[in-house]
Formats: sequence, structure tokens, C-alpha cells
Amino acid sequence: MTTKIPEEDGNEYLSAVLKLYLDLPETPSRAGLHDRKSAVALHARGIKLVTVESALLLASLRRLGRPPNMPPLSPIHSLAYFLPVIQELLDTPVSDDYRDYLRMKVRLLDNRRPVTKHPQLCSQA
Repeated sequence: MTTKIPEEDGNEYLSAVLKLYLDLPETPSRAGLHDRKSAVALHARGIKLVTVESALLLASLRRLGRPPNMPPLSPIHSLAYFLPVIQELLDTPVSDDYRDYLRMKVRLLDNRRPVTKHPQLCSQA
């Protein structure tokens, strides 16, 4: 029996990206049509899930780590918010260890809910 790699299956990839997005702090509780279109576009571009997850975590950490004296940012309304960071990480990828660090930091800074690790989605193989 062969396990499908989400990058190979558009529907699994879409589900995985949306789950990663919705599991983050300051994101909506449900994905909208534009979020789905963004995820489909990422799949069409061949963006690996590890890159998407790293970008989502990095952008979230940047928001959560803002100085407390700064005015609060409005909640994230779209997966498109993360597209510039995805491009940044395509240009300068991060290591698996750094992605683990990002997960830990987001988890520590977010009091609302834990960031879950999706090992089956994020393997480099």
C-alpha cells in the first residue's frame, strides 16, 4: 500500500494548506473561496508544504512578537496575506530545525490555541 504525498494530490494539498492556515492564531475559523483559490494556485506553482508551513509560521511569529506598546494588528482575513513570506522563503529557504523553532515560538506566544505539528504533511521526502 502506497501513501500519497499531499503535493501529488491537489485535494490533499488544498486541505493541508487550509488546515495549516486555519490552525494559526489570528486567522479565521473557516476558509473562504479566495483562500481556496490561493491554495490551488500554490499547488499549481509546485510550492512544497514545508515552504508554506514555514511561511505561515514565520509571518505569524512576526505578528505575535510585535512589541506590546504597538497598536494591535487587525486579524488576518486571507491566506493571500502570507504570499509575500512564501516568496521570501522560496528565495531563502529555512531548515527543518528552524521550522521546529518557529512552531515552538508561535506556540509559546499564542495563548489562544496550540499550533499543531503535521509530520505527515511536512516531511521533505
